[in-house]
Amino acid sequence: MRTSEYVLGRLGVEPATESVYRALLAQPHATAAELAARTEMTEQEAERALGRLTGLALAHPSTERPGRLYAVSPRLGMDILLARQQAELAAQQQRVEESRAAAARLVSEFATHQQSAADQGVFRMAGADRISDHVREIGALAEEELQVFAAGQPFPSSAASASRRLYEDLLARGIRIRAVCLDSARNDPDAVEHAERLAAAGAEVRTAAVLPTRMVVVDRRSALVFTAGEGATEAAVSVRVPGVVTALSTLFDAVWAAAERLGPPPSRRAADGFTRQHLAALQLLAEGHTDATVARRLGVSARTARRIATDAMAGMKARSRFQAGVLAAQLGYLPASSPEVQRTA
Repeated sequence: MRTSEYVLGRLGVEPATESVYRALLAQPHATAAELAARTEMTEQEAERALGRLTGLALAHPSTERPGRLYAVSPRLGMDILLARQQAELAAQQQRVEESRAAAARLVSEFATHQQSAADQGVFRMAGADRISDHVREIGALAEEELQVFAAGQPFPSSAASASRRLYEDLLARGIRIRAVCLDSARNDPDAVEHAERLAAAGAEVRTAAVLPTRMVVVDRRSALVFTAGEGATEAAVSVRVPGVVTALSTLFDAVWAAAERLGPPPSRRAADGFTRQHLAALQLLAEGHTDATVARRLGVSARTARRIATDAMAGMKARSRFQAGVLAAQLGYLPASSPEVQRTA
């Protein structure tokens, strides 16, 4: 029998089983061997098909020929198969309804949890996708300005296109965007291209030697501060507490005022040849930070951070990084309130 002639597949009957059913209708009480001969299958295959027919109630033991089977009439067989399928559909529909109710409860619980946290003005989230969604949400609510600290990886290539579209949409709405990224971003062609395209679209982009954190402040009313998550998971804290948001916005303004406009790499040096990165490294060393922290805060590799620190030590004629930080503060390159200066005063 050609595959196109099988008609019971939609009712859950396999072609081999249907072939044996048709053969049993044509030859009631036939043995498995006889059915195998009629259907061109092995006797074992015919026996398995008879077992499936019995399970589907399409074949019953014969009272006329004990030990043999007979096939129910096609009309009765179709009624049996349709009733079985309807029962399965009803069970599936019940499972769908139960799943829908469970999903609704989950959504309600999540919304309640978020609302409870939001009511307190602070809530934490984890995962790059969740954070991206939240950035889009707060961006959609922006009316005046975004203040952005792009510390760490300034403009990751995997997210550059999506973030650029978001910022371009905001700029098209007349939202002012000011962003500060690290000086080290100037050495990354992808980061430079991304920043230049944002600037061409109307964003104001500057760079600083070091940034305190990654964050986005919206309309000076809400902020998203990125934090360290578990393992490699990205995490962030959404803040709507007025006093905290005001402090973060003021911090941004202070860093912005001292930052360099996007363009050629900063060339200003102190009389002794220190760059802004040298001075930032000295500040971090004076505060007792490790090489790993210096590298992370400057947005450079550990090797580059060590080279910057070594150059700074040589410029200060210091025998140790500790001494370099102290001398830098004493000579006026760093604030006199640096912890190491206080301890050596």
